[in-house]
Amino acid sequence: MNQPLTTVPLALRPWPDDPAQVPYWVYTDPVVYALEQERIFRGPTWSFVALEAELARAHDWKATFIGDTPVVVTRDADGALHAWVNRCAHRGALICRHLRGNAQTHTCVYHQWAYDASGALIGVPFRKGLGGKGGYPADFDLAEHGAQRLRVACYRGLVFVSFSDQTPPLETYFGADMLRWVDRVMRAPVEFLGTARQYIHSNWKLYTENTKDPYHASLLHLFHATFGVYRSSMGGGCTVGGEHGMHSILRAWKIENEDIGEYQTGKLRTYDQGVTLADPSLLAVQPELEPVFTNHIQSLFPSMVLQQIHNTLAVRQIVPKGVDAFELVFHFFGYADDSPELRAMRLKQANLVGPAGYISMEDGEATQLVQQGIVGAADDTAYDALGGRGMESTESLLDEVLIRSFWRGYRGLMGF
Repeated sequence: MNQPLTTVPLALRPWPDDPAQVPYWVYTDPVVYALEQERIFRGPTWSFVALEAELARAHDWKATFIGDTPVVVTRDADGALHAWVNRCAHRGALICRHLRGNAQTHTCVYHQWAYDASGALIGVPFRKGLGGKGGYPADFDLAEHGAQRLRVACYRGLVFVSFSDQTPPLETYFGADMLRWVDRVMRAPVEFLGTARQYIHSNWKLYTENTKDPYHASLLHLFHATFGVYRSSMGGGCTVGGEHGMHSILRAWKIENEDIGEYQTGKLRTYDQGVTLADPSLLAVQPELEPVFTNHIQSLFPSMVLQQIHNTLAVRQIVPKGVDAFELVFHFFGYADDSPELRAMRLKQANLVGPAGYISMEDGEATQLVQQGIVGAADDTAYDALGGRGMESTESLLDEVLIRSFWRGYRGLMGF
């Protein structure tokens, strides 16, 4: 009788030599999920946690997650940013229980241990006891019992946090090729416009793959293909980035004499000339970024996707919620110098994404269908061979190179 896969040591589990094949157990095994929290999210990586514009004032704070670890990001009285684990050093309770706020002191509701913006412990009740009884030992030192503090780095208004002292500097971790594309979108000071949250019942890596998959968009999304926002017949390319090839950008742009014959034959259900919009202004576009793209979808491992779709701008944050669930948080923004007309356009086009977006709703459903379909298939594999088996950047939208490169880097980081 075969040994259950979950009892086989990770190092001995079968992973095919073919770079186009990915074992399904990597999406379904709780042991793998737990190891990812240690080696990826609490390992030598930089995770997106906030826009600086979300923390515009002194004492602003935001509660979020890195992997499944709760963290708090704050701005102190001097304007410096801090991050610390949202866990009281006394008995482990959450310190900050709301999503965001403004406060000089953060107090745990359980026993009222109090912390400053940096996560330092600044007060505990009954420290000296009461009436000569109780109290903490004489050697109790507030400085030794603060929240776990984390590294913080910023780039063009984006805030990243790392648990590890071994994580390379931010610029090294992402690399020049990736940062120049970040520069394209984060070209000027931004204003935070709000968030949307989407809870999806699938493994977080299925969504990471989705953001690296350049040709699903014209086959899955009727809106994209029908209205010419994104089709595989457009101009485009896929760029691999970072030392381990785990970051990426896929981009698309309109071209003259686009050949849409494959769509017009009627064989692709996502091209339907009979579909129209009650409000065509949703498709209005004001060219503003160079080069001009209809889509800029940049995946910065492990938790961030930077998007520009027409004029809507957002940072998507991937928050794992277990082996078969994750939350997707959209941070919408505009530039501080937006005209009222452009700002209104951005807000209207925000409806392209989010829980009920014309595009994102289908991505969530697709990854859930995969999670449901691979139940009981731990020994089987996915087959990501479109475009061959290479892992180099390509000027094509019909290639799964970004997915293959991601899995090569993932195996190295996880030690498989």
